[in-house]
Amino acid sequence: MAQIVLIRHGETQWSLSGQHTGRTDIPLTAAGEERADRLRPALAAHDFGLELCSPLLRARDTAERAGLDPEIDPDLLEWDYGAWEGRTTTSIRADLGDPNWVIWNHPVPPGETPGEQPEDVAVRVRRVLDRCQSVLDAGQDCALVAHGHVLRILTATWLGLPAIDGRLWALEAGFISALGFERDQHVIDRWNVAPAETGR
Repeated sequence: MAQIVLIRHGETQWSLSGQHTGRTDIPLTAAGEERADRLRPALAAHDFGLELCSPLLRARDTAERAGLDPEIDPDLLEWDYGAWEGRTTTSIRADLGDPNWVIWNHPVPPGETPGEQPEDVAVRVRRVLDRCQSVLDAGQDCALVAHGHVLRILTATWLGLPAIDGRLWALEAGFISALGFERDQHVIDRWNVAPAETGR
């Protein structure tokens, strides 16, 4: 059956350092470019009926290096982290005096951008999944090139779970995952597959 193939962009300096990278438009590192290049042969066997990509540079460069020619979809922008943009979990915990803080279950305050809560992101990714549905119904695969948290929330939404449940699975930079079906049930078909290991 048809699949939604998820491609998280390659490594950036902030993904390497653990900084929350929402709307800041930073490039891939050299290692991120190399990982994105390795996606091309892994995706070559697919004839995608729909290819969508976040507008941000790190996602667009990954898609190009992977041999895709996607349509830009603003609904695939990364979670808007508001005041937490560019901050690490360690530094936020220190400022708040809360050793248990995680972004998933604490309200995101506004900063230079308004910020979003997980369910706000889920509203956007539902629109993406709606765009994919007719393509899947026609038996064709879809490719989505985007960011770690937005793709995790999209996965939770695909599975019929609350947006916050995206916290339950990590997503590596430059790796491939796929959502699909077991009979009529929405499932995770593959997760965090390194490009060299990817095949169908």
